[in-house]
Amino acid sequence: MSKTKIMIDPGHGGRDPGAVANGLVEKELALTIARNLRTALLNHHDVEVRLTRDRDIFLTLEERARLANTWGADCFVSIHINAGGGTGFETFIHPNAGKATQDIQNILHPQIKNQLACMDRGQKKANFAVLRLTKMPAILTENLFLDHTQDAKQLKDTNVIHAITQGHLIGLQKALHLPALKPNTTSTTETNTKPNTETPTYRLRIDGKQVGAYQQQDNLIEQIQQHLHAAKKIELERILKG
Repeated sequence: MSKTKIMIDPGHGGRDPGAVANGLVEKELALTIARNLRTALLNHHDVEVRLTRDRDIFLTLEERARLANTWGADCFVSIHINAGGGTGFETFIHPNAGKATQDIQNILHPQIKNQLACMDRGQKKANFAVLRLTKMPAILTENLFLDHTQDAKQLKDTNVIHAITQGHLIGLQKALHLPALKPNTTSTTETNTKPNTETPTYRLRIDGKQVGAYQQQDNLIEQIQQHLHAAKKIELERILKG
């Protein structure tokens, strides 16, 4: 029996930072949540997971959809942080989405909302390119507003980032009926990073702001080197499981 394939799409990247406000950058938060979600999925379920981008690079919307379509993903989740003067959490699917996609939204949306102390902006529909061009059930999540003072304060809290990740994890496992890992089973991913239950994860903070959680030492070292001369404070924390 083939494994469920989940494509996680961290919004924006590279020359496209997404929303920027209150010391927060959307592309960085989206990538952190996406990486954490990948790790959580692989540590708990017998699935395959890929990210459209695993570093700070620019991809067109068409390229993101093509990556998912070529791989034959069973589900596409695009992760974003909102902006524009509002507050709260919302999800989007395509206006012409079928029942399978609607069912995923009906399950995933409340699971994420239940993890957050914020306004529920509702389950919405929009003709976004990544939702229109993907050939599998696809959903886009907007997780708080980084230009809202209270939302931004939450987004700077690692516990809230963990809550957002958990909401996505629980929602996906319920919506996709994901099988739990069997004893002695190591789940793999076909990206450059191959997380497993024995590989430690390290949380990196630069000047008090989390920039990512890493299992691959090369990626971790690269990030540290990029900030080495400009950063006033670099913190590295080993994340213990259990």
